[in-house]
Amino acid sequence: MDFDFAQMAGPDRYKLMSAAITPRPIAWLTTQSHDGVRNAAPYSFFNMMGAEPPLVSIGLMRRPDGSYKDSARNILDTGEFVVNLVGEQDAVAMNFTCIDAPPAFDEIAAAGIAVTPSLSVTPPRIVSAPVSMECRLVHQFEAGKSLIVIGEVVRFHIADALVDADRLHVDTLAMNLIARMHGAGWYTRCTDLFQMTRPVFADGDEATIRN
Repeated sequence: MDFDFAQMAGPDRYKLMSAAITPRPIAWLTTQSHDGVRNAAPYSFFNMMGAEPPLVSIGLMRRPDGSYKDSARNILDTGEFVVNLVGEQDAVAMNFTCIDAPPAFDEIAAAGIAVTPSLSVTPPRIVSAPVSMECRLVHQFEAGKSLIVIGEVVRFHIADALVDADRLHVDTLAMNLIARMHGAGWYTRCTDLFQMTRPVFADGDEATIRN
């Protein structure tokens, strides 16, 4: 089946892409306005973009009326945000922060989310998150009804029990992260894995696929 996206409405394109491009990691963003109003909201148009410098990118869709959502507005106004990763124990609280509330509403307080001050940026980080990344905005661009932001990670927080500080070995499975899947309200766990060794091409070798 072939779809000409140029001839399709945005919601239909979204439906196909979001159901096919899975699983998607979740950036549970914490931001803060110039007036000190905190905000927490999850975004699954998110991933790591590099390590030198350490970059993450996030796609933030506008409201139906074309205005910025609170996370986007705060990031553009302050240039700061925190990406908190979502363990399954935080699934209910994370889902609550999807709520379409007015700008003055504090999702953090309403959901009873424990936060702690960040070290290099103003927005707080979520205590229960296995990983939190303090970020500063380095680039943003508009793409239709989406705002794409790229942030540089300036501080990386990870729970002590999840990392060997000497070897920088992270116990990824112990984070119990969840990710977004297809359709409304579907998520997945990272519990079914397999491993493959990356091939190495040496001079004189004949590169073939072997089952």
